[in-house]
Amino acid sequence: MKRPASQRDGLTAEGIRVRYGPRDPLIIDGESLRIPQGRISALIGANGSGKSTLLKTLARQLPPESGNIVLDGLDIATVPTRELARKLGILFQERHAPGDLTVEELVSHGRYPHRSFLESFGAEDETAVGNAMGMAGIGELRHRLVGQLSGGQKQLAWIAMAVAQNPRYLLLDEPTTFLDMAHQFDVMDVLVRLNRDLGMSIVLVLHDLNLAARYADRLFALRAGKIIAAGAPDEVMTEGTLRRVFDVETLIVRDEARKTVCCIPLKRSTSGPQGSRS
Repeated sequence: MKRPASQRDGLTAEGIRVRYGPRDPLIIDGESLRIPQGRISALIGANGSGKSTLLKTLARQLPPESGNIVLDGLDIATVPTRELARKLGILFQERHAPGDLTVEELVSHGRYPHRSFLESFGAEDETAVGNAMGMAGIGELRHRLVGQLSGGQKQLAWIAMAVAQNPRYLLLDEPTTFLDMAHQFDVMDVLVRLNRDLGMSIVLVLHDLNLAARYADRLFALRAGKIIAAGAPDEVMTEGTLRRVFDVETLIVRDEARKTVCCIPLKRSTSGPQGSRS
């Protein structure tokens, strides 16, 4: 069931400047953006363009040097950790789980924000875990060991763990990387269901431009820590914008069946390689 939204709802970056250390170069320099409520947003850009850094900053994994991240009307830096975990589900690439955990046990870890330190696992938690595995399409894997899963199945199990938190926002860093095409569709279709059925606002970093155009409602294109373009896929996925962002020449084709656009890479642009950012 979708949650009703209020006027204070939203995830916003306001003039953020981000670097990894005090002597490191700026990666994000004064950027602002607003994540659309109840939509799927994708961050796109070349390697080193600042996509993952921006996502980590939105998730409070990396504090901005200046500027603010505002979550539902509050400076995210002031939100208690447990309350933040009830609002924000996060899946980055750096994650590990013991191989002898079952899928159900892994997904159950998503319920920690909803229980006090000594509170036992209750019926509400069991229902949430079962629903999360069902939403991710892995209910039949609940007793399988995580170490026995394929890459695509593991990704769905991690997503189910985040869903068990019952967050309003879900942030994912390259959730389809290293997956074959079938499992890429599995993952993206699950995210669509979470957005459509639960009203979850989803932000993800994607390298595959055609997946981004097909599944996202809004794209943010980055180059060297700057947002070069933002808008609907057919507004951002233009030959001119992709030349600026990736230094490549492309052919953009309209997919009338899915009411979106597709990108066909042609060659490297004669403008030369772009500068690198972390």
